[in-house]
Amino acid sequence: MAKIRPSQGTPYARIMGVGGYRPTRVVPNEVILETIDSSDEWIRSRSGIATRHWASDEETVAMMSIEASGKAIADAGITPEQIGGVIVSTVSHFKQTPAVATEIADRIGAGKPAAFDISAGCAGFGYGLTLAKGMVVDGSAEYVLVIGVERLSDLTDLEDRATAFLFGDGAGAVVVGPSQEPEIGPTVWGSEGDKSNTITQTVPWDDYRNGTVERFPALTQEGQAVFRWAVFEMAKIAQQALDAAGITSADLDVFIPHQANMRIIDSMVKTLKLPEHVTVARDVETTGNTSAASIPLAMERLLATGQAKSGDTALVIGFGAGLVYAATVVTLP
Repeated sequence: MAKIRPSQGTPYARIMGVGGYRPTRVVPNEVILETIDSSDEWIRSRSGIATRHWASDEETVAMMSIEASGKAIADAGITPEQIGGVIVSTVSHFKQTPAVATEIADRIGAGKPAAFDISAGCAGFGYGLTLAKGMVVDGSAEYVLVIGVERLSDLTDLEDRATAFLFGDGAGAVVVGPSQEPEIGPTVWGSEGDKSNTITQTVPWDDYRNGTVERFPALTQEGQAVFRWAVFEMAKIAQQALDAAGITSADLDVFIPHQANMRIIDSMVKTLKLPEHVTVARDVETTGNTSAASIPLAMERLLATGQAKSGDTALVIGFGAGLVYAATVVTLP
């Protein structure tokens, strides 16, 4: 029986560069209040959100991804031709096929990399990061581009008082490459499909196509159920990621949770008993909930503003529709 040759990979993988793109239009709460009966104070107290970015017609999923990717590739110090894989996490690319990853790969000049989309909601960046790590360590690609991108304004019901103020648009990207040291820890990930109806699309696309419903599909959620799950269950997952990496909260420099809601973030910090020296990403205040894009966007802002620095140890955790989750410890690029 023939033996298969072992993979020619690398011992470990790391995040080498990060980039982000936020649409030019900034939307304050006052605009949201034109279509729902609420107040700026109520929105801020419930979510911590003051503004969010909404994309123009020109700021497509592909365009925003390309802008973020160019920054990440430059930050990593490599060329597009060296990219061997492109992974895009999104739920708001409306063309079923082909994968937008293939268009992005071509337009950035990456040659002929493996390219595919994944759908894992707000945990999508963590899923993509884990897949990229495996590709690099296995040797199937030396450098992998991971993109989280959303145009959630296209899926927002502006008359839904519970969700109209939550969502924003944007793209974040990282380059994952080889490392001689473990700089991306084990991933703790999973799903709880019995709770799938707590965050979902209002109706399937074919109901809209067939005329069963007249309103375009939008995102909806059971806010209190999601809040309880995120605060209590995801704090446990975050702790498991710390344990898997062999560190404690005292060893952390940075905490970058999915930017779903400021109250969720603050509650997780309290439940995890994070020390005061840990920098906590609170990008949600000015960016809103950008689902798969939220973690890399928050990571880029922390590094750009000096709130975090290269070499810092960060805990990242994403959680959302599915319900799905993914948490890991990384070294910042």
